[in-house]
Amino acid sequence: MTSSVRFFAGAAEAAGVQDLEVEAATVAQLEHLLDATFGEKFAQVRRQCSVMVGGVVSEPTTAIPDGSVVDVLPPFAGG
Repeated sequence: MTSSVRFFAGAAEAAGVQDLEVEAATVAQLEHLLDATFGEKFAQVRRQCSVMVGGVVSEPTTAIPDGSVVDVLPPFAGG
């Protein structure tokens, strides 16, 4: 199940990349894979982020269909 992951703002900075191709069946598996790949600094940022699968805010149990686009979005400041 290959998916494209796009990182934005602080998540991209912490990962050191803006996008990545990964294989994960659920959001929880994806989060674990990303944390293991990019380390604790990234994991700290990622825990503050929303994960969207196909444009929909997702939970850890959300399935990631093959070919999905997954966005990792830090909180946004408004004003």
